[in-house]
Amino acid sequence: MKLFQQTLPLAALLLAAHSTLALDRTNTTFKIFQFPPNMIPTIDGKTNDWDIVPEDYVIGSDQLVDDMHNHTNNPKHLNVRVRVGWVKGLNRLYFLYEADKDYWDFSRPDLHNDIFEIVVDGDLSGGPFEQEFETNLSILGRWETYMTLQNVHAQNYHIFTPAEGKDWCMFWGPQQWAKDLPYANHAYNYNFRPGQPGHLVLEFWITPFDYAGMDPKRAVESVLTENKIIGLAWAVIDYIDPNSGGSNNGFWNLSRHHTFFGNADFLCPFKLMPLEPQFLKSLEAKWTFAIVDMDRRLVAFKDQSIGKIASWQWEFGDNETSTEQNPIHIYKRAGAFTVVLAVTGEDGATSRFSRVWDVTLK
Repeated sequence: MKLFQQTLPLAALLLAAHSTLALDRTNTTFKIFQFPPNMIPTIDGKTNDWDIVPEDYVIGSDQLVDDMHNHTNNPKHLNVRVRVGWVKGLNRLYFLYEADKDYWDFSRPDLHNDIFEIVVDGDLSGGPFEQEFETNLSILGRWETYMTLQNVHAQNYHIFTPAEGKDWCMFWGPQQWAKDLPYANHAYNYNFRPGQPGHLVLEFWITPFDYAGMDPKRAVESVLTENKIIGLAWAVIDYIDPNSGGSNNGFWNLSRHHTFFGNADFLCPFKLMPLEPQFLKSLEAKWTFAIVDMDRRLVAFKDQSIGKIASWQWEFGDNETSTEQNPIHIYKRAGAFTVVLAVTGEDGATSRFSRVWDVTLK
């Protein structure tokens, strides 16, 4: 299976800004597929929305290890395929988890259940986020540590595969709001019963947080942007048939350290990829702006056009123009302005994009 890879020197450069950061498998950067805004997956347990994701985004059982029991992967017993996606402008991570097992265990109401466990660290803050790994546990105490550390700067989701008669996920921290709408959503698709073999589809999205305390009003979402590297890993907790004569249930990790479940230093680097070329227009004018100083009516415009562009023509709505790519403009009067950017490609083609009254100044 092909994977998007970067050499160690480049990976080191990408992570250099995070002096306290350590990640696992830094010789491999996994890819997160960018869905076009008109093709966002519907969370319905169906896989057709994911057909546009190229095969080299799929992360399968061959990438998992069981460092607890040193099991050898047997795809006839357990075979998984995971795809991860994102959408520019939404701080969500989308997942499609597909698994084939010869024995599914999900009859009990407690934690004993086949599980897909994921951990995400959206800002690469790294370090422990579970009280077991907190070095100051003896000083803070277990309750205070749980409230101030557990799942606060990185988040752990124990997702039951499948969940019947219980919540879909055990969010391992005090922020129980984080596993429900508007912060998460999920759907299953399967037709087997406990103890039977079969194929499971789990489709869901979650919101990563740079800070997630008990009060959702104080939470800070991780801002997902193109080419950003985030920390992410998962494990498949695989209960085996007790009548098979085998021993030790599987704990299959994408990380090479099963303790990733409570320490974000052992997550893997994932890159939020740009749109694949087939979803890009050859030329498209796009732009955004920021009001730098309302009193001076100083506005900074930023070109976000797509394609090989030879020239830019701005009309600011006040009879003033510019041919700069990213102009800064001072308006002489208050008002609501229609601003237009026209770009010309290297082949002579043109594209225009306007915002009507978005730029409103006092």
